[in-house]
Amino acid sequence: MKSVKKPPSVNAKKPSGLHPNNPHHAPYDLGALCIAVPELSDYVIKTPAGRDSIDFSEPAAVKYLNQALLKTGYGLDIWDIPPGYLCPPVPGRADYIHYIADLLAEDCQGVIPLGRHVRALDIGVGANCIYPIIGSQTYGWHFVGAELDSLALNAAKNLVKFNKCLKGKVKFRQQKDASHIFQGVVSVDDQFDITICNPPFHASAQEAAAGSKRKVRNLNKNAPEKNSRVGTLNFGGQSNELWCDGGEQSFIRKMIAESAAFAGQCLWFSTLVSKKDNLVPLKKALKNQQAATVKVIEMSQGNKVSRILAWSFMNKKQRQQWRDDRDPSKQ
Repeated sequence: MKSVKKPPSVNAKKPSGLHPNNPHHAPYDLGALCIAVPELSDYVIKTPAGRDSIDFSEPAAVKYLNQALLKTGYGLDIWDIPPGYLCPPVPGRADYIHYIADLLAEDCQGVIPLGRHVRALDIGVGANCIYPIIGSQTYGWHFVGAELDSLALNAAKNLVKFNKCLKGKVKFRQQKDASHIFQGVVSVDDQFDITICNPPFHASAQEAAAGSKRKVRNLNKNAPEKNSRVGTLNFGGQSNELWCDGGEQSFIRKMIAESAAFAGQCLWFSTLVSKKDNLVPLKKALKNQQAATVKVIEMSQGNKVSRILAWSFMNKKQRQQWRDDRDPSKQ
């Protein structure tokens, strides 16, 4: 199995900030990004401090910024999403992948495993296909993207189809039953090193709309007055991307309950947890399901703090054996 030694943590003395391996630490090189995607130049603004920035309150600006970042940093020729679908911030999504790489390295003597033999399952891959893009282009991992929404699934398939760099690295499966997460997606022959998920955050459409308005008000603080408007969600999102009955905690509880049935097929399960208060009941749910190892990995970007909840039903010795059994170099 190809591997790369995990570099030292250059942010070891900093309690916050992007992962040390995240390439998006530096301010955006807007000149280079606008050359890559000329449409982005129409959305460059001056902040109150006089610096060049992007009008993040404009949905088109966020989309063109993503296109430029994915083109210059990840080798994509084409990236787009259908109107109204979630347009994710690339730096934050990259952080998840880099922290997961660290997690996998813990079972490999501190060496991040690389290449197609590392398989990841993305629950709710979305039309943007962002995690498979970043994971495959950064570490060479191969992904299965699971999605309930057929339009989103087709959009993600087209991204892979029209970008040669993604060929053979991402496959897709449709979840046909909204009441399940892993069941109906994981087949009997599957083995995954990691499952990842960005779960629906809100508990209702009304709560999601209120959150959208708060986000736009905050974004508009740095936007020119003529562009200030409340009510447009700059990152978009369909209902299944933004909310579900019971919100984030309910969704992750279901994920935890179902994961036990696939304990021997997945080395690690993981999900983002946005609300810190959800950690205590979720840890209790994992204890009830007899998870052998539970980890909480904190991430931060600016003032925003989120966390990854990861669990395995194998202890360290069992995880090492699982890896050895799948390592082509030891066959």
